[in-house]
Amino acid sequence: MAMPQLCFPGGLHVTTERRDEQFHFLVFTDVFGKKTYGVVMQCYRPILDETSLFQNGADFSQLFTAYSFCVISKCPYFTALKDCLSCLLIQLRDCRLSDMKSRVKVFATKLALVPVPPPGQLHLMFTLSPLTIVLPSKEDKDLPTIDLDLHLPFFCFRPKELLEVLSCLLQEQRVVLFSDDWARLTLVAESFLLFLQPLSWQQPYVPVLARGMLDFLMVPTAFLMGCHLSHFKEITAETDDLILVNIDSGSVSTSCCEVLDLPEIPPCAADCFTQRCLSLKTHFDLYQCQRASYTDIREQRSKRRAWQHNLNHEIQKITLELIVNIFRDVGSHLNCEHRVFNSEEFLKTRDPAEQLFYKKVLGTNIFHSFLKDRLNRKMDNFARMELETRFEMNKMRAVLETPRRVTKQEIHARRKSSVTENGVSKRSQMSLPDLEDHQTTSFHRNTLLTGISRMSDTALRIISKRLTVFKLPDFPASLSVHSVQSFHTELIQLLSKAIFSAQKENPTLLARYYYLRGFINTLCCRHLDALRDFQNLYKTDRALFPTPLVTWLVDSMHQDERRRVEKRPELRGLVFKVMTENKKLVVQPDDHVKKFELPCKHLHQEEFVRCVQECGIVNDVATIHRLFDALTEGQTKQVDPKLFKVFYTVWKEKKSETQDLSLPSEVNYQLDDIECVYKLSPCVKTSRGVGKIAVTQKRLFLLIQGQPGFLEITKFRDIQEVKVIPALLFRFPALHIQTMTSGRPEVFEANLKTETGLWSLLVKEMWAGRKLSDQHKDPQYMMQALTNILLMDAVMGSLQTQRSITAASKLAYFDKIKHEVPMMVPKTTTEMLKHKINPSLDLAEPQTVHVLLYTPGQLSCNDAVDDMNPKLWVALSGGRVVVFDASSWSILQASIQVGQEQLNCMLGLIQEQVWIGSQDSVIYIIDTHSMSCNRQLTEHRHEVTGLTAETIDQRHSQQIYSCSCDGTILQWDSASLKVTRQLHLSCCRDSIVVLKKSGTPQKIITLPDDLQSISSSFSSFIVIPERGQLWTGCANAGEVCLWYTNYSLPAKRILLPGSSGVTCMIRVKDQIWVAGHGKGWIGGQCDGNMRSQLLVMNPESLTVTKELQAHADSIQTLCSAEDRYVLSGSAWRDGKIAIWKVE
Repeated sequence: MAMPQLCFPGGLHVTTERRDEQFHFLVFTDVFGKKTYGVVMQCYRPILDETSLFQNGADFSQLFTAYSFCVISKCPYFTALKDCLSCLLIQLRDCRLSDMKSRVKVFATKLALVPVPPPGQLHLMFTLSPLTIVLPSKEDKDLPTIDLDLHLPFFCFRPKELLEVLSCLLQEQRVVLFSDDWARLTLVAESFLLFLQPLSWQQPYVPVLARGMLDFLMVPTAFLMGCHLSHFKEITAETDDLILVNIDSGSVSTSCCEVLDLPEIPPCAADCFTQRCLSLKTHFDLYQCQRASYTDIREQRSKRRAWQHNLNHEIQKITLELIVNIFRDVGSHLNCEHRVFNSEEFLKTRDPAEQLFYKKVLGTNIFHSFLKDRLNRKMDNFARMELETRFEMNKMRAVLETPRRVTKQEIHARRKSSVTENGVSKRSQMSLPDLEDHQTTSFHRNTLLTGISRMSDTALRIISKRLTVFKLPDFPASLSVHSVQSFHTELIQLLSKAIFSAQKENPTLLARYYYLRGFINTLCCRHLDALRDFQNLYKTDRALFPTPLVTWLVDSMHQDERRRVEKRPELRGLVFKVMTENKKLVVQPDDHVKKFELPCKHLHQEEFVRCVQECGIVNDVATIHRLFDALTEGQTKQVDPKLFKVFYTVWKEKKSETQDLSLPSEVNYQLDDIECVYKLSPCVKTSRGVGKIAVTQKRLFLLIQGQPGFLEITKFRDIQEVKVIPALLFRFPALHIQTMTSGRPEVFEANLKTETGLWSLLVKEMWAGRKLSDQHKDPQYMMQALTNILLMDAVMGSLQTQRSITAASKLAYFDKIKHEVPMMVPKTTTEMLKHKINPSLDLAEPQTVHVLLYTPGQLSCNDAVDDMNPKLWVALSGGRVVVFDASSWSILQASIQVGQEQLNCMLGLIQEQVWIGSQDSVIYIIDTHSMSCNRQLTEHRHEVTGLTAETIDQRHSQQIYSCSCDGTILQWDSASLKVTRQLHLSCCRDSIVVLKKSGTPQKIITLPDDLQSISSSFSSFIVIPERGQLWTGCANAGEVCLWYTNYSLPAKRILLPGSSGVTCMIRVKDQIWVAGHGKGWIGGQCDGNMRSQLLVMNPESLTVTKELQAHADSIQTLCSAEDRYVLSGSAWRDGKIAIWKVE
């Protein structure tokens, strides 16, 4: 009923003269929040045509009235549909009133023939005489279609007013837009909502209110609406608490006063946005000044469209940067596992002047929806930009899991104007870093990588992508059934040609073409052809797969079509998958967000673990168990809620003390950029003067009382002894630290009074953590030691009883290890081991590293920094893949979910893909740019155990071979993802079969009698063709077998010292690296000591040249990085990756 009002929002008028045509735009929202869009054209025609006037012979002026034509679409094609209606207008100008309906009907029929492009970089073009019109696609399925000029608000408002409007929307105010032009209302409103992405407006939204709809403004909830400027005074006088945005004058006020009195967007983010706005080139005429004039309207429109597309991306980049700068730190206060957002702690980290703004925003529905996406770890443009532009220290946190403190580096960055930061140049090399012998962490004194200094490069990489335009065939002159069928047939032929070209030139477009051809085949009732297209789409990009459409397609098939489907295994499999998915119960995702609350009842260990993790204190389960033992020392094994509250309060207070600590500039100068103070003593008397003792992750130093000064006490690695001197002359015992600095012994003593025992525990734990960190080249030992001392401090402050020091000692984990289980690392291991990284930092417990893949750095077409760098792909338990930047060993992608089963093998392809074989018989394909897994190959019927590649075309094509445990070998064309050959091996327990590429056996190597006596299977093998050698490792026997493929020498068994089984092997240069179990490994269990082995063998002398030990569990996988390093990944008791130097 509202359509007539919205088509004539200012009312229906009769005029004495013909007026110019006018356009405006509508947005309809249903009760479920789904939007529909309309483009309205008003054109004036005489009430009576000239023939009627002449016949009547009347002597009066001709009268004109408006006719409205509205095109409604589910997609916001504002520009495209306006162009379509402009083409219709030409046909209506010289048409009789009686012919108008038929011409509009033909126009609507032609538009109905145009399909909507699927998400991605494929736009559709069609000709509607005299214009060529382009339908843009969504960039991603979760992003809106953009078909309007996003720079219009920058013509209407200055940056200050733009920020005011965005602030009002973020705070969910009652906002009303005003303009004398109905068209501006929707275009500006839509632009503002796009500026908020990925935050999505959740409140009522009516960008155009007709004159009879003004009572909508009386609703008590937040809203965004638009009215004609003529109603401005009336609305201002009759309503309260409205934000009035005058588009024509560029002003923002309230219905109560002319000055807007609302919290503003934080200054740092606002200043950056203002500076970025000044750099925008928003005038096409200035862009065109130095270029030749266009002689063809199609060329001009094409150039204008390309210019507008680039400008829109620049604006999206700037507004996304604004949102990232506003909400960058939200992720630091989330616990995704328990879906908790600690809003109180987040607010405490904001500047006092910003807190009111954040308090209002945090309570809105728009922020709540945004928070759900963060808790679901959604990898959208916000997440990508936030990851790319975070501080370098925050990126390294992914390696070290540092207990968070504001570093000197960050303090310096916050004081500087973020806009004046210089951009960081791209890395000059695309390979692994040189891990020097003295290096124990990856930290360097690099230029600070602030969010704003890198924004111009990384954000453009996130958003801007290459576009392809596909032109539809011309519309038929007649719209008969036969003509429409001919149009669809021609369209299918064009799509088939595009598919053939894309397989060789641009595989990323394949899925879009398959989608379109499948859709058109469905319209033409070519059910089997459509099903084949959707089968190819399912393999190419599952994110585009239209499950409801395919379900309808299957249900509408005739009996003979079903029988033909049954004869085709691939189609039968697709139908089975679709029907199975439909029968599954739809499990709604867990979208709730918990506000952190302290417990109200006694906590047993399991509940205590959950509460501590929700608090954000620590995530590691083993550490929380030790904390539970400390808090329940001498009591029943449950924690009183009052005690937990005291502990949590003390933890926050002590954390706040050091975070708010302002060190003198002289002290800051002495500290490294990444150093933070974690513990500060009261003012005490020491052997080096009176002052406060401070603990950082690197050293102890003394803040001298009186004239502020810095005096280093010792670095933790220089400590020789820590003890407590009993009280003799003094009332309290003293702390005694003996160090060795520059080859000479030194002693430091401090009278810490009642805190002497605590400080003794703290220093010993940090000393032990540093010692283990240096020995194992594993910086996480030091970070865990820091966590332990912070927990000790909080336990002491919360208990305050005689048993408090005993309770705190339960958290001195590394000091206990140092005394009870000395873990001396062999000299050979120390020399060869360069570094360790932990891919399970975000998890509560370590995960098994099943597969490692190193992909070298390369400069791709988008010239992005992260694409230049080498990457390390890590497959963990449960189908989880973690990606490291191998130039810095920082985490690029914390989690890519690839099925739910164990992953067995990985392979990197030149088409910027990573193939992964799983125990669920599926090969998953990850796109290395989007870091998403939308492709699956399901031709295997059993567990996929191996992948290898043969390069045919250096640009596009590779032949891939995959094998499964049932003996099936499939050969794939990497461009088309089709199986080109299938082989099958029968069981061959007592021999090794060498196959030709054709699949015929070339050689059978029979197992000698002495090897047949081994009651073990082969876990891995290596071929050295130039030596004619085949090396095999035995899973449950401490030996490797050497075969000579030309039978020149008999097979040999080489015993491995101290080994009880081989898990994997790899060839690096002229060496064989063998990973196995030590003698302490019995029945898959380890006795608790370091029992994994990594042996380096010489294939010429057949001897073990080096024996290495660095993991506390068995090594599951090995990979080589440019033959410079070998990386080993271990099982869940250790769960780390060791990086070894290759000599």
